[in-house]
Amino acid sequence: MKRVTLYTDGACSGNPGAGGWGGILMYGEHNLKYSGGERQTTNNRMELVAVIEGLSRLKFPCAVDVYSDSAYVVNAFEEHWLDGWRKNGWKKADKKPVLNAELWERLYELTCYHEVTFHKVKGHADNEYNNTCDKLARDAIKALVGDGAEPAEPDRESAADAEPAVKTNDGEGDR
Repeated sequence: MKRVTLYTDGACSGNPGAGGWGGILMYGEHNLKYSGGERQTTNNRMELVAVIEGLSRLKFPCAVDVYSDSAYVVNAFEEHWLDGWRKNGWKKADKKPVLNAELWERLYELTCYHEVTFHKVKGHADNEYNNTCDKLARDAIKALVGDGAEPAEPDRESAADAEPAVKTNDGEGDR
């Protein structure tokens, strides 16, 4: 099974407000950066989408180390919150519905397809990959609100080189 590293980050200008997500998939010497955003969203949604988008780009089952500065995302898996939510019909301990349940369901499906290990990293610190993901997410927000930055598109050449594990935004390849 191929081992892939995925760094992700989400950001929001206002919460709720315009949001962006970004990630870097790494396989061997190949890096694939991606990003996008939504005009009206929350930071937690963007954190989830960043991971979903990264895992969705993998062509076939992989062992994936996901690095995120989101305690929301990491703890849901590492503290087994997700198991409880699923068992309780997507309700929290206080019986209120889990927010972003549709995203959690999709992420859960992807973690069943891949062997995923989540790692918490300190945000806005000295981790160059986390900082790059933060910039990708913030640039996606700027693109949405008109500050001129464009969301990162995969480098087609690098993505093609990484073909054994990663698919590009063109939708080709199977997961």
